[in-house]
Amino acid sequence: MLIRSLTPQLDRPAVAALYGEAADYWLLADRRPPDAAKAAAFFTDAPPGVDPATSQHLGLYPMGGGRLGGVAVLSFGFPAAGDAYFDLLLLAPAFRGQGHGAAARQAVEDRARQGGARSLYLAVLAANPRGRSFWEREGFRATGASGIDRDTGHLLYRLGKAL
Repeated sequence: MLIRSLTPQLDRPAVAALYGEAADYWLLADRRPPDAAKAAAFFTDAPPGVDPATSQHLGLYPMGGGRLGGVAVLSFGFPAAGDAYFDLLLLAPAFRGQGHGAAARQAVEDRARQGGARSLYLAVLAANPRGRSFWEREGFRATGASGIDRDTGHLLYRLGKAL
């Protein structure tokens, strides 16, 4: 799998197209289909207190190049200094169920280690049991932290993994 940094100037159209392909996730997460603003927000979203400019906005190319098959975001310093946060992992439906998610997780985890993180965290929707099952298969465990998303009302669970 080829993974490279994405920029809004060059890659916003490809991210928007991917978001359209993966509208099933956004309908679950946001309760509405993605739009151009959602794709633009990929480049500016970050956890609380984290500068989005310090996050890694990554494009995943499962076949080694060509078509953008997924995106991921890795941030540092959340929930605490020394931690990393896996903001997003989203694959196009055509690339799901083929091991690309696990490969992307490993690559992002390696980047977190290289960045000096001691732990890697993420949030999963209670309404997404398949997503939670994936993360647990990949070694993430419930931290006991949870919260309600103010915009959607979704219950979120924080999962974590020591690096």
